[in-house]
Amino acid sequence: MCRIIVLLVIFFLPLFGQAQVDVHEASGEYEYPTDPLVREKLDKWQDLKFGVILHWGLYSITAMNESWPLVNELWKRRDTTKTYEEYKKWYWDQSKSFNPVKFNPQKWAEISKNAGMKYLVFTTKHHEGYSMFDTQQSDFKVTNGPFANNPKADVTKYIFEAYRKQGMMIGAYFSKPDWHSEYFWWPRFATVNRNANYNTNEFPKQWKKFKDFTYNQIGEVLGNYGKVDILWLDGGWVRNPQPGEMEKAYVQSSKSYYPPYPQDVDMPRIAKMAREKQPGILVVDRTVHGSYENYRTPELTIPKVQLKDPWETCLTIAKGWGYTKKAPIKSGTWIIQTLVEVVAKGGNLLLGWGPTAEGEFPEYINKPLEEIGAWLKVNGEAIYGTRITENYNDGSTWFTQSKDGKKKYAISCIKEGTTIPATLKWKGNIPTNGKKIKLISTGKNVVWKQEGDSVVIEIPKELVGSQTAALAFAF
Repeated sequence: MCRIIVLLVIFFLPLFGQAQVDVHEASGEYEYPTDPLVREKLDKWQDLKFGVILHWGLYSITAMNESWPLVNELWKRRDTTKTYEEYKKWYWDQSKSFNPVKFNPQKWAEISKNAGMKYLVFTTKHHEGYSMFDTQQSDFKVTNGPFANNPKADVTKYIFEAYRKQGMMIGAYFSKPDWHSEYFWWPRFATVNRNANYNTNEFPKQWKKFKDFTYNQIGEVLGNYGKVDILWLDGGWVRNPQPGEMEKAYVQSSKSYYPPYPQDVDMPRIAKMAREKQPGILVVDRTVHGSYENYRTPELTIPKVQLKDPWETCLTIAKGWGYTKKAPIKSGTWIIQTLVEVVAKGGNLLLGWGPTAEGEFPEYINKPLEEIGAWLKVNGEAIYGTRITENYNDGSTWFTQSKDGKKKYAISCIKEGTTIPATLKWKGNIPTNGKKIKLISTGKNVVWKQEGDSVVIEIPKELVGSQTAALAFAF
C-alpha cells in the first residue's frame, strides 16, 4: 500500500474476517486521468457496476491457493515434505498435465452474462508465471503442453472473443512479478520471498531483461487479442519504492512487502505502448499511487464510507480466487446486498472464482449466480448506469441516482433468512412535490407517507411474507 498520507483518511473493512497478509487496500490518493479517451472509457466502466474476474492456471489442477505456495513466506506454508527446490520443480511441472479438454468459453460467457455481469477480467498470467496466452517470450505457456493441439489452445483468445460477443468490456489481468522467469527469480541466488531475489541496483542488466520481458508480454496481450479495455496489473509490490521504503527492509510478518531496492518495471513505457495499441485503455496498476492507477482496487474489503473517486472492490464467491473445494460459498443474497452497498458508495463489484483444471465452471457458483441474475434482471435500473447521491445510506437502505440526477433510487435490503415486512421505512431522501414512488419489481406505484424526516412505504400485500434480497424503489 502506498505510504502517501492524505488529509482524508479512509478506513476499509475486511470481508468475512479474512485478515490475509496479501489483501491489498486502496491507495491513499487518486489522480484523475487527463487523456479524453481514457476519461470516456472510465465513465463507461463506471456504468457497468458488476464484473467477473477469473483465475485460471496451474493452481487449478490441485485446487490450491493460487500461485502462493511457491513463495517462501511463513504465512503461506506448504503442506509437503519436499524441499523448497523440489516443490518448485513439482509445481512448475504441473504444466505437463494441464489439459482443459472441457473448455467452453461460450458457456462461461453466457453464465456470466446471465448473472448480470458487464465486464471480464481474465488472468492472462498469474504470479506463477504460466502464460494463459501464446507468448513468444517463454515456453512456459498453455500452448506448449498437452492442450497445445486443441483448436482452442490459445485460451485467452477464445475467452476474450466469447465475452466480447456478449457485449462485455474486456480486462486483461497480468502479474508484474513472474516467479518462473529467471530474470525475476534468478537461479544464481536463493529465493527469499515474493520479490526479485537479487538487488536490481547491483545487477541492472538482469533487471532490464525482466523489464523487457514484461513489456514484450504485455505487448502481446494487447496487440494480438482484439480490443482490450482494461490492463489490470497485479503485484503492486513490484514498483518504484515510495519515499522511506528504500530504507525499510522487508518484514515477513507485516504488510511491508517492499525490498530495500527498486523493482521499477517502467510504467510510463508500458502505458505508452498500451495506449498506442489500445487507445483509451484503462491502466490499473493496483495499489500504486499515480497516473497509472486509473481506478482503485481494494481487495476483499469495502470502504467504510462513500468515495467520489473511481474504485472497484474485488471479492471471491468461495474461499480463494482460483478453483477450490473449500467452503463456505457466499449466498446470492449476500452478494446482491454487497453489490448494492458498493454501488451506493460509488464503486464497482468484481466477483471472482476459478474454473476447474478441465475447463468448466464449478457447480457451486450456479445457485448464487442464478439468484443474482434474476434480481438484477428486474432491479438493474437502480444499479447499472447510476451515480452516487449525497445521502447514500440509512440502515439497510441504500440510495443511488440516475446520471442526470433526475431520478433517485432507494434499495432496501431484507435481512437474509427473513421475509418482506408489511412496511419499510427510511430516513431522508424524501420525494419532493408529492412525487410518486414506484416499486421497480412490479412497475407500480406504492402507497407511502412522510413521518417527520422519514419515508414509510406500504408494501403490496401480495409481496408481504415472501423472500427477496432487496426491494428497489424509484422516485
